[in-house]
Amino acid sequence: QVQLVESGGGLVQAGDSLRLSCAASGRTISTYTMGWFRQAPGKEREFVGAIPWSGSSTFYADAVKGRFTISRDNTKNTVYLQMNSLKPEDTAVYYCASSLYVNARTSTSYRYWGQGTQVTVSS
Repeated sequence: QVQLVESGGGLVQAGDSLRLSCAASGRTISTYTMGWFRQAPGKEREFVGAIPWSGSSTFYADAVKGRFTISRDNTKNTVYLQMNSLKPEDTAVYYCASSLYVNARTSTSYRYWGQGTQVTVSS
């Protein structure tokens, strides 16, 4: 099993930046695609972006493309989500998750999930 713990959330103003971390334990994540999802109050969980095991490429939802960047450090068993130019509509609980599929974009493709970290962006 893989245990995932997100950190780095908080309250920021529109236009600010924030970096989330997802630390894994239990086993290495070096063979997993790592994804980020978010869920706003009253809304369904949505895909934010993901990075395959090699880290050589990333893919994102249109809503965050150009503002968010995912990276990973397999030596630290950690994945990051750098969020720039934050908007109030980015307010949500952010989750990291792991998948065995390379191009995983749906929540059903992910097996292990963290507990989430709250990001609140004020206008």
